[in-house]
Amino acid sequence: MRAEAQNIVEDIRKSLTLLAQRMDYDTAEHRLEEFNAMTEDPDLWNDPDRAQKLMRERQALVDAMDTYKSISQDLQDNIDLIELGEMEEDDEVVKEAETALKALKEKAAQKELEALLDGEADGNDTFLEINAGAGGTESCDWASMLARMYVRWAEKHGYKVELQSENPGEEAGIRSATYKISGHNAYGWLKSESGVHRLVRISPYDSAARRHTSFCSVWVYPVVDDNIEIEVNPSDIRIDTYRSSGAGGQHVNTTDSAVRITHMPTGIVVTSSEKSQHQNRDIAMKALKSRLYQLELDKRSAEINAQHEAKGEAGWGNQIRSYVLQPYQMVKDLRTGVETSDTSGVLDGALDPFMAATLAMDVAGKTRAEAQAED
Repeated sequence: MRAEAQNIVEDIRKSLTLLAQRMDYDTAEHRLEEFNAMTEDPDLWNDPDRAQKLMRERQALVDAMDTYKSISQDLQDNIDLIELGEMEEDDEVVKEAETALKALKEKAAQKELEALLDGEADGNDTFLEINAGAGGTESCDWASMLARMYVRWAEKHGYKVELQSENPGEEAGIRSATYKISGHNAYGWLKSESGVHRLVRISPYDSAARRHTSFCSVWVYPVVDDNIEIEVNPSDIRIDTYRSSGAGGQHVNTTDSAVRITHMPTGIVVTSSEKSQHQNRDIAMKALKSRLYQLELDKRSAEINAQHEAKGEAGWGNQIRSYVLQPYQMVKDLRTGVETSDTSGVLDGALDPFMAATLAMDVAGKTRAEAQAED
């Protein structure tokens, strides 16, 4: 087997090793037997919530086992084909198997990343909130660039994107915007984007063409689904209605359709301005519950808590990623060190390498913390 093909085989085997570790493959068959026994209990559906949770856990295990077995079998089949082709000196068979191995490597790497998304809310839809920080008009324009970047990323991954609220800048861009992004693992992928994002460029709004630095904060929190109960005391909230200032729409600037909900104990403020008042009230309440749920997740996880505390004020010292367009081209994540000179690609939604590296780093950190706790 040629060196390139051998390296691909080793990469696939490394992915398989991680997949096996994440699902504890040595005990998987036994756990599946236990799940099957529990699903045959005639009293199981007396408690629908418990039954649904059990069925989800069983299906997740089945999917993980099937993925591992499928990749393992495809790997062995292609290794056998290469060996057969080399034995019979059939270059076409060898090339075909090597091409299949390259595709299998990409599939295995993707499944490896997905296996890391096993947090409590990773599979949920998500809210993504963008706020312009220090920098005035520059930051408002930067906020609109970030909004486009995340919308492009979501669309490329087949996610549904819904604008929940938007507050335009005075001269350009947006002061703030909130999106709901729906699809499997939307929160799991996007959660690493919470923090301050810094842009350095020649300002298109500066007649002297000077270099400016702008900041925006991004906050990601999961949509609370029907399986998560969050109680909100009516006496703890204040609901205000106001006229939307967005562009277009027959109700804009004519009726008090936009809704703002303030949660007094925590100071959380959520808004919705893109629908009717009744719909906006419902959307804002769901967003509030999601924010409160995120607070609970923060309390349980020191890593997530540190991540969101780092959000801080949108200015110097709090950034997680820098986007430099002048005097050189570079996007660099300050947590993982991942960087690229393809700034236009990143701003067009090519965020996967940054998300994957942060996800892997977080999982490695939690694994070390768990090991130290056991010691």
